[in-house]
Amino acid sequence: MKSLVIPKNYKPNCDLITNQKAIKFVKDNFERVFAEKFNLTRVSAPILVYSDTGLNDDLSGVERAVRFDVKELERDAEIVQSLAKWKRTALKKYGFKAGEGLYTDMNAIRRDDKVDNIHSIYVDQWDWEKVILRSDRTVEFLKQTVQTIVDAIADVSEMAKKEFPFLTLNVNRNVKFITALEAEELYPDMTDKEKELALTKKYGTVFLMGIGSPLKNGKPHDNRAPDYDDWALNGDILFYNEVLDAPLEISSMGIRVDEKSLLSQLKFAGKEERLAFDYHKQIIAGELPLTIGGGIGQSRLCLFLLQKAHIGEVQVSLWPDGMEEEAKLLGVEIL
Repeated sequence: MKSLVIPKNYKPNCDLITNQKAIKFVKDNFERVFAEKFNLTRVSAPILVYSDTGLNDDLSGVERAVRFDVKELERDAEIVQSLAKWKRTALKKYGFKAGEGLYTDMNAIRRDDKVDNIHSIYVDQWDWEKVILRSDRTVEFLKQTVQTIVDAIADVSEMAKKEFPFLTLNVNRNVKFITALEAEELYPDMTDKEKELALTKKYGTVFLMGIGSPLKNGKPHDNRAPDYDDWALNGDILFYNEVLDAPLEISSMGIRVDEKSLLSQLKFAGKEERLAFDYHKQIIAGELPLTIGGGIGQSRLCLFLLQKAHIGEVQVSLWPDGMEEEAKLLGVEIL
């Protein structure tokens, strides 16, 4: 099975019950540490949104949301793919001020995601969003925010190692900040994933900036929807995953679009019809707060900090026929 990769000599580092205790430890402590560092309040979030509001995240623009009609409401609804847009409207609704923000447990179904060691169709992440000032819309503010997230991850890693002595991971707190354009210039003959591997293997912890904007080859490093992140002020937090000898994206995040960048990016993407949605109208009118935010993968973080080879070791989902059986033959129990 090509989508299943179990490294040679890999063995799970604990039994299933201890593994569940470790997952809870990581999630509970990261949520607490992260919320404290960013002054965030936990709020409830939807798993469904109406299809005609423009609130659902269309990710890179090609993923199909799970859509269905609701008999009692006589409208179509969708299971969220992320809460990138909803969070900004929630900040307005709750009346958060600059320097304050929210976080929530986001559970989504991404029906078009591939299924492999780090992907599944079930997505669980901490979605967060914080109100900022217009003067905060800078690369320096973005970098400071990223460093705080990495410090939170490193702090929880140290806590987990004390609680579970079989863990040996050392998280590098020194973030290498690099733009996608600089990465292209460094590694002109590599694919995007090869660049990420080269960078994370060299630096350990990387924030790759400017995701969505076209590079010299005319293509972006990775696709990004044009109506939530400002492509000049966003990026991905990447770590080197020693277990899989691969880069691991823990968070996609950034400073969100203002009225100017929204218009520019919608025009570039050929998506100007979205300006008819209430969400987009509110941004143009300056009725939504300026924000920074992102998502931090819960299962991804557990996979990384608990040194697992497959996301199915820390998450229950649906897997291709034969994957669970083949993994078991190789000594790995997929949940």
